[in-house]
Amino acid sequence: MKPQLLSTLFACLALPLRAQESPPTAATTLDTITVYGESENDSVVQNPFPLPVEGTKIFAGKRATVIDLDALPKVQANNYRQALALTPGLLISEETTPLVSIGYRGIGTPARTQFMQVLKDGIPIHADPFGYPEAYYTPPLDVVDRIEFIRGGGSLMYGPQPAGTLNYITYIPDRNTPFSFRTQNIGGTDGFFSNYTAITGTVGKVGYYGYFNHRESEGFRTSNSDYHLDGGHFKISYDVDADTRWILAVDAYEQENDEPGGLSYSDYVRNRDKTTRTNDVFSLSRYVVSAELQHKIQDGTELDVKMWAGYYNRYSHRQRLSTQQGTNAFGVTPEGTQSNIEDQTFYSLGFEPRIRQDWQALGGEHTLTAGMQFYLMDSPRRDQRGLSGPAASSGVTTGDSQRDVFYYSFFAENKFTWGDLTITPGFRLESVEQSVHSKTFNTAGVLQSERDVTKHDIQPLFGLGIAYDLPAETQIYANISQSYRPTVFTESVIATPGSTVTDSDPGLGWSYELGYRGTPRQWFTFDTSVFLVDQDNRFAVSNNVLGSAGRSINIGWDGAFQVDLIGAYDALQGTKLASQLGSLSFHANTTLLNAEIKGGPNDGSTPQFAPDYMVRTGLIYGLKGVKVSFLGTFVADHKAQDSNNPNFDIPSYMTWDLTAEVPVTKNFTLMAGLNNVFNEDYYSRITSNGIDPAYGRNFYLGASFQF
Repeated sequence: MKPQLLSTLFACLALPLRAQESPPTAATTLDTITVYGESENDSVVQNPFPLPVEGTKIFAGKRATVIDLDALPKVQANNYRQALALTPGLLISEETTPLVSIGYRGIGTPARTQFMQVLKDGIPIHADPFGYPEAYYTPPLDVVDRIEFIRGGGSLMYGPQPAGTLNYITYIPDRNTPFSFRTQNIGGTDGFFSNYTAITGTVGKVGYYGYFNHRESEGFRTSNSDYHLDGGHFKISYDVDADTRWILAVDAYEQENDEPGGLSYSDYVRNRDKTTRTNDVFSLSRYVVSAELQHKIQDGTELDVKMWAGYYNRYSHRQRLSTQQGTNAFGVTPEGTQSNIEDQTFYSLGFEPRIRQDWQALGGEHTLTAGMQFYLMDSPRRDQRGLSGPAASSGVTTGDSQRDVFYYSFFAENKFTWGDLTITPGFRLESVEQSVHSKTFNTAGVLQSERDVTKHDIQPLFGLGIAYDLPAETQIYANISQSYRPTVFTESVIATPGSTVTDSDPGLGWSYELGYRGTPRQWFTFDTSVFLVDQDNRFAVSNNVLGSAGRSINIGWDGAFQVDLIGAYDALQGTKLASQLGSLSFHANTTLLNAEIKGGPNDGSTPQFAPDYMVRTGLIYGLKGVKVSFLGTFVADHKAQDSNNPNFDIPSYMTWDLTAEVPVTKNFTLMAGLNNVFNEDYYSRITSNGIDPAYGRNFYLGASFQF
């Protein structure tokens, strides 16, 4: 089905998403219904630690963080270096396209955040969470109220992936006005332009929120580094009565970006702006409809049901190397006269009910949450060889695959509470059935091989969280949880001729965490923990053979704190300067990591993207809507490949960003920023094509208007 037809169909359907949960400080009420979350007209900075129970979700005994973007000036161009400034452990693999890559604690490659669950309002947004877990799409940060980050195996309530969960929670309809309008326009270096326009409001029992987002840039490379995207979203909330709400939503997104190619180290030193690939193009389409029912059955009993259907297409054409260049693509300019064309489509259908039941027994008050998820994926893939030139976008079919996934899971957690002590055991049962039928052809259209493979994996997973509340709003917490990495399509069937599989069993792991956190003073927050991640059965390709790359043991420490210097001075000196001067917050967070691969072909090596340290620090000033931030990121040298091939070494780097948001009137706000203030020359991403340089010094300037 064509995306245009799908978008028309989706627009005709009433669809739901949900008013997501957040701490009560961000709640408003209508009759007796509690609305968890914020509209874009609110600016409450939420507590960085979620409540023990929110709706049908349990956070007690887990290392979880609320990343509230209201704490910073508006983040532009999806700059995750800024968005994640207050959060330790997350490693950004930077590029100048709209695509996002995030790693965590050396657990696999960060490419497209494939070792995490990535959700938008609780709904998966990977192309396929199991067979092709690439998050090519992420929502624009302009529409995100906050990001819930649940670390490691503690995220079993969302899924099995070992690095945890990022849940983007978008704005809900504004319940304080029948109509509100906002438009934001930003311009900057290298032809950067971004527009975000939104409407929101509530009339009677019906609330609505919709936005359109456009972003484009020419990029800083010599050529072929431009991109543009258009995205839109509309949601409606309908309160049937005081206990029942429907939320219906539709998403539409189109993106195209050129790919200027990777550089060799010598080329990077001579001219980091150089383009090595002048014909490579990537495009993405995504259309999703969703519906959510929130129903309070009785006091202490809640039901939450999500349903969604989606269309997702990933397309690329890339120039081939010449025969003389062979397969050594690192940093070279392709000289071939043909192209490789890849077209993958994903049709998905999902259903997830969850229930919460509060109960009392054994002298305590307890909470049970349980649910299930059913998921179907139909995914055809076609590979072609373009013979009419290096920029050919169609050609002779060389590969034709049909991939199907049927997934279901059952999960339950119970928070047992006795006074200050909570103990939360959890269980999740995973069932993943993958079927792949693939054909390969030569350029004359003659069938070369045909494979038909079905894999069905069933995996039980267990977790245990413990928390103990101490005086002064502090808490000790501990978590032990299993994780599970399902085999992806390319591990189930290798489409490349000559490649074989020796071991395609799913990877299992354990995460251990012990920490101490709290807000002992209104002006001071901290969180510190030690952790161990034991990952068995890491996958790697060596000499065209896919198999286990051994086991990795990652041990480390996370520490973070934030202190309002003016608030602290007031508290210590008995003054009231904050009422006149506002707040000046100093923050610092650090991750120290020691990681090693044991066994397999890379025995003794350091896992990819596992730097010895990461440090983020800076200052954030706020006064009556004015926000100014000066944010620094420091990352140690690390490897971009488990084999520790020196071509894939990433040197240490540090970079600073200065951003500001200044209300001029009630309805008009100016925004400006200088990114990479000191023009640090660095890169944090290396692919098989070579080094992908990070953006040098760049700026933006713009304004928003609303009424």
